[in-house]
Amino acid sequence: MSMQSVASAVNIPVPPNPKALRHIPGNEGWPFIGNTLAVLADPKGQIEKSAAKYGLIYRTHLFGETSVTMLGPEANELVLFDQARLFSSTYGWGPILGLLFPRGLMLLDFEEHRLHRRALSVAFKSGPMKSYLVDLDRGIAARVKQWKSQPGEMRVYPAMKQLTLDLAATSFLGAEIGPEVDEITRAFIDMVAAAVAPIRRPLPFTQMGRGVAGRKRIVAYFAEQIPIRRARGGGDDLFSQLCQATHEDGALLSTQDIIDHMSFLMMAAHDTLTSSLTSFVGELAAHPEWQQQLREEVKGLGIEANDPFSIDNLERMPLSEMAFKEALRLKPPVPSMPRRAVRDFSFKGYSVPAGTLVGVNPLFTHHMPEIWPEPDRFDPMRFSDEAQRSRHRFAWVPFGGGAHMCLGLHFAYMQAKTFARHFLQNLEVSLEPGYKADWQMWPIPKPRDGLRVVVKAV
Repeated sequence: MSMQSVASAVNIPVPPNPKALRHIPGNEGWPFIGNTLAVLADPKGQIEKSAAKYGLIYRTHLFGETSVTMLGPEANELVLFDQARLFSSTYGWGPILGLLFPRGLMLLDFEEHRLHRRALSVAFKSGPMKSYLVDLDRGIAARVKQWKSQPGEMRVYPAMKQLTLDLAATSFLGAEIGPEVDEITRAFIDMVAAAVAPIRRPLPFTQMGRGVAGRKRIVAYFAEQIPIRRARGGGDDLFSQLCQATHEDGALLSTQDIIDHMSFLMMAAHDTLTSSLTSFVGELAAHPEWQQQLREEVKGLGIEANDPFSIDNLERMPLSEMAFKEALRLKPPVPSMPRRAVRDFSFKGYSVPAGTLVGVNPLFTHHMPEIWPEPDRFDPMRFSDEAQRSRHRFAWVPFGGGAHMCLGLHFAYMQAKTFARHFLQNLEVSLEPGYKADWQMWPIPKPRDGLRVVVKAV
């Protein structure tokens, strides 16, 4: 089967007439703008109010379109696991990411998605992952050493943003990228910012205009480098791995495929990890008792500050993993996930026509008190083996689920644990008395003031 025939296997779903959704309870808000401003101002509060009033499925109007929100583990399983292939990720995420990150892995569907995911998986196998760990270990150690030399107040979010950009550049592009790194990094920052810009056309002097210009720079860089990497062969960085990756028929990924996948993977790895590591540090600062428990776990590894980190060390950090998972529960890096129905379906007794834009909401599910008692409390023990055994498998979905489960989730755990090792070996983090960060929860959680903490050497 050719890639062209695979790509055309799903017809473009046409949004239904809004009247076809009127049987579903809900409120479409103001003319034209709907509920968009209210949801942007307080996404968690608005969804919780709507769920309390209308139930776990309701009609709303966001970003210019009437849509259906479906909540809870059962909704997550139906939409994300998608055993019946009812939902398109391409036409769910396309309006948000399509102009800047077209045909990234998350924007592909069904058989085409499977073929590309299989080809990309080579970059996340054991050999490359061990190489990434070496780069992560070296890069995080250097950055933490710098923080240690400058004790006092630190804004966590910008520090993490710089760290994850540096790590993505070395692990994904290779240490030899050279002087272009700053320009490439700037282009990615502009693209990510443009993905959620209110003005969706690339007009001059707008964020979207800067984002589209950034994409042109990225495309030019990768197009120039791909034949060089292929001719050279080898290389453990992700870019070099993709340059040698093949489809099931043995054909190399096309130049355009590599450009699209590299652009998307670097965006996903950098922005979501920036959010996740920031919330992780914030929880450690707010809960010194857990910070100390994790520090004792790191001490138990028996490795000195300058010793290299290994895959075996990662497996001996269960408490650090549990604490990171709890941070992801409280502030999932992708708090809502859109899809578009390609066929009619039903949920909770309501029929939903093909073409409907639907959304599931990890942020809501992660705070359902019937699943997570005292849902706003930080408690890593929620992720002990015993606690997880009786929980719905789609009650915790920070990495999505089903065929579109995040391909880089093990990379994320590896980076988080490597970070925990160096951070806790060298630094103690705390909050000023009475301080509470104000978080913007959509589209990707970030503290509005950068999250101010106090760091000192240990």
